Amino acid sequence: MPEADPRDLEAVPNVAGVYVVWPRGGTPHLGRTGVLRRRLGRLVRIFGPEAVEKVEYYPTGSGFESAVALYRLARRYRRDDYRKFLRLRIPPFLKLNLTNPYPRCYLTRRLGRDRAVYFGPFTTRASAERFQSGFLDLFQLRRCREEIRPDPAHPGCIYGEMNMCLRPCQGRSTEEQYRAEAGRVADFLATQGASLVKQLEVERDQSSTALEFEQAAKWHKRLDKAREALKLNDELARDVDRLYGVVVQKSVEPAAVELWFLYQGYLQGRKRFAVAAEVSQPVSLDQRLRELIGTLEFKPRSPRERAESLGLLVRWWSSSWKTGELLLFDGLDRIPYRRLVRAISRTM
Repeated sequence: MPEADPRDLEAVPNVAGVYVVWPRGGTPHLGRTGVLRRRLGRLVRIFGPEAVEKVEYYPTGSGFESAVALYRLARRYRRDDYRKFLRLRIPPFLKLNLTNPYPRCYLTRRLGRDRAVYFGPFTTRASAERFQSGFLDLFQLRRCREEIRPDPAHPGCIYGEMNMCLRPCQGRSTEEQYRAEAGRVADFLATQGASLVKQLEVERDQSSTALEFEQAAKWHKRLDKAREALKLNDELARDVDRLYGVVVQKSVEPAAVELWFLYQGYLQGRKRFAVAAEVSQPVSLDQRLRELIGTLEFKPRSPRERAESLGLLVRWWSSSWKTGELLLFDGLDRIPYRRLVRAISRTM
């Protein structure tokens, strides 16, 4: 970060950015602003020019870049309370815990490295609960929290009576049968419902071909229910291990954009992409993007950083100051380069 003389801030640009003011003998003061020079001048007057040891600043081209830069500064200089300082909330996720012999799907705000399917992020807890309730009606997975010990004398629950659970608590299904149903749920989440929709379409068409129209109508009704459940899903939510994307933001540099890639839900470092190519080597934007992405090294970090970076993404996505664009895709080998080129053109 560039430094500025607290007694002469004329070199500081009047643009948006983040800053660190270092009082002598005190803790650093962090913040973000839409006008750097004016905010720093006000802070220096409050502290007193002689009481400020140094001033550092970082110009940014967008609110998203400011949020990410401030998050990284807060992690460095306010390790004990950076979440509280940033008012950063971890978004809700759905977790299918596959380490349990009888898995269930439940809400959590923690991501781990355990053998589980994490689906999200959701913008609110209410939206996560609506989707959870809607799609679980399509399967026979348990919803209770108790530790399952199969026993025919177990009283069961209303979901078992309604044939919406395989009733492992009463020993009505084997562990293998129950885990097969949990596998169907995992496939549903991993494919964002495509696995179930395809299966129901095949069943409906086969029944129709066999002139079993009553059965075909039942499959069609179930297919409509699956599609209605998928409409309850948040736009950002998907299997976190398959969460790939790129955030396109305006750069503080002219004729350039800033790109933040998402790799399995991990927000990577910023990459600046100059739109104008060298005159001596005219290359299409599509080709230059392919060359840039081919040089990148994508690295997972800790589950905590993963959850926090997705929290930043949700905050930007649902904010009133959202600018730029977000493109989501299914993998690094399936990047929609044409859409990315158009997004860059619109962001400039």
